[in-house]
Amino acid sequence: MTSAQTMLKKRPERELSALGLGLGLALLAALVGCQTKPRIPMPGVLVSPYAAEAAFAVIPPRNETGASFVDPDAVGDKIVAALAQTRGLHCVPINRTIEAMRALDLPAVTTPTQARQLARVMGVDGIVAGTITAYDPYNPPVFGVSLALYAMPSLSGDTGGPLDDPRLLSMQASDSGYTGAAGNEPASVESVHLDARSHDVLLKLRRYAEGRKEAETALDWRVYTASMDLYTQFAVHEAVRGLLDHEWLRLARMAAKDH
Repeated sequence: MTSAQTMLKKRPERELSALGLGLGLALLAALVGCQTKPRIPMPGVLVSPYAAEAAFAVIPPRNETGASFVDPDAVGDKIVAALAQTRGLHCVPINRTIEAMRALDLPAVTTPTQARQLARVMGVDGIVAGTITAYDPYNPPVFGVSLALYAMPSLSGDTGGPLDDPRLLSMQASDSGYTGAAGNEPASVESVHLDARSHDVLLKLRRYAEGRKEAETALDWRVYTASMDLYTQFAVHEAVRGLLDHEWLRLARMAAKDH
């Protein structure tokens, strides 16, 4: 009788031990599963320098490369995408810009007055004009683009700058901004020439690809050098980054001057 009672008492203890072991194994499996899940890296994000959300419009860029197979409208779409993905910025589709230019009977925007007129009609704070300066789709690819921002007073800047001279848009902007004649200049200008043979460019490309490429692809981040469409996307992003950096600097200088 005593032996039977002892067995009855020990049986629940064994069941509890088995249950505890099962829970422990389940917890361990869950922890291992969490550790083996792929990390989702965050891509670098551009941030607007303006106190309030601003709206931009993009003029279809000029093709000054001499290559007839370049599609300026496709490059313009990428400029719009890069601006639209910037925190604190809104950019209208390039088709709306083309429609507004047609409504104003403007085959091209070639003067500061036309840029201001277009901005007012579209209800935007700035017009971005661009020039494609280099385009070589063969690996390693080369892409060059210059961007100029013509700002309305809502961006605390002056408009201006002749848009019909591609040499003005292809000038490399310095920290002091565009160096045209006084009263005849865009708010900010940025020019990039990105040759994938340069290790400096490849380092920038690798940082850009982080969080944007598909995981475990055969080419990894170098998939951007194998596709001119992807490489153009990267180059335009770098140009927009530089343009916004100039705007951060311009507004900081204006704020310091006011004080």
